[in-house]
Amino acid sequence: MDYTFLIALTTMGGLGLIFAGGLALADRKLRVEENPLIAKVNEALPGANCGGCGKAGCYDFAVNVVEGSAPVNGCPVGGTDTAQAVALIMGVDAGNNIKMIPRIHCRGGNSEAVKKMVNYYGPISCSAMSIVSGGDKMCYYGCLGGGDCVTACPFDAMVMNNDGIPEVIEELCTGCGMCVQACPRDIIEMHPIDRNVFIFCRNHDDPRTSKDVCAVACLGCGICSRKSDGGVEMVDNLGVINYSLLDESKIPFDKCKTGAIAKLRDVSNEEIVN
Repeated sequence: MDYTFLIALTTMGGLGLIFAGGLALADRKLRVEENPLIAKVNEALPGANCGGCGKAGCYDFAVNVVEGSAPVNGCPVGGTDTAQAVALIMGVDAGNNIKMIPRIHCRGGNSEAVKKMVNYYGPISCSAMSIVSGGDKMCYYGCLGGGDCVTACPFDAMVMNNDGIPEVIEELCTGCGMCVQACPRDIIEMHPIDRNVFIFCRNHDDPRTSKDVCAVACLGCGICSRKSDGGVEMVDNLGVINYSLLDESKIPFDKCKTGAIAKLRDVSNEEIVN
């Protein structure tokens, strides 16, 4: 009989038992019990893991909700139903959870924005165009038209229209904000769905340059600001809306020659006009 084999087998078996016992003891002594509410909150979430709540994913959001560092209505994808479900689990009030929607602050599409004399040849991507040449339009503040925002949307809630400008499909949009992160020009912002007045421009050029590069650019004339009683401020040749002071009735929309400041919807018929 090979006693060497038996000794080795006994030794390895003994070490295995010792290590297993040590691991079992360490597991009992060092185990951190998870709050059962975390699993319940996580089950109530949509499981999109989009990061729209500002956390790494749905589970991370659930952990932060239970720990009190995230609001129960902080999931933009789940909306009101998810907020109420999570609030019920946590035993608190869901509060007012208004749906947020991305808004495109540019209308300078292919037919409005002046093109450069030299054509762009390269990847059709906003991030690439922004780095390589600034795109094929003379305006260095507007939409590049590469569709990075459309590609980034995990819910197919955004499309490029025939003029090369992205449009939001509100019925499909969950408000995750992925399109905002994908835009290198920062022309996409999240706003409450019922917000109706916007300045559809990001151009900070002087009035003459703005007029030369885009037919629908803000010209920095300031007429909307002067009439608004603080609702609109001029910042670096561009109107900026202060929604806490905005009174739509005081904005002379008809005086804006390019339509840069306008209502998103015609309230009389509830149709999107952009």
